[in-house]
Amino acid sequence: MADKFQNTYRIETARASWHNYDGGIYFITICTQGYKHYFGEIANHKMNLSAIGAFAQKCWKDIPTHFPHVETPLFVVMPNHIHGILIINDPQIESKTESSKRPHNEFGPQSKNLASVIRGFKIGVTKFAKQHGYDFKWQSRFHDHVIRNLDDWNRIATYIENNVGRWDQDKLNQ
Repeated sequence: MADKFQNTYRIETARASWHNYDGGIYFITICTQGYKHYFGEIANHKMNLSAIGAFAQKCWKDIPTHFPHVETPLFVVMPNHIHGILIINDPQIESKTESSKRPHNEFGPQSKNLASVIRGFKIGVTKFAKQHGYDFKWQSRFHDHVIRNLDDWNRIATYIENNVGRWDQDKLNQ
């Protein structure tokens, strides 16, 4: 990859080069810009959602409505970030004869990969914030971890389930 684009340094992708992100199980973290507490506050080990936080929670739950090939089995909305597990089922369920009629896209179907799901989620929350007069912004990227086995799943699920209770020790508690 070139070091510069339009005379600006490029940041290398954080995505795994060995994975195409069309299908799989992912642990996702999405942060607000500057780690600002837009989504609410934690008191007595309980997350008290703001209006934006409640809408972000609704949007996350609604991901399968907009992306029927995606499941959202576990997530938590924190004051300045969201952790969740997304399962993206193989979008190539259509018949091979149908897909062979279309030109090949070496990047895969851009409406059915992990980046498009996260983009849609972020857009939904951002629209709500703008419509309600909030000066809300996301951090430009998101973090993903490909979950490869049951031990990985169990460790991450425990982390998500206990995240609110461990907020005092969370590195994102800024």
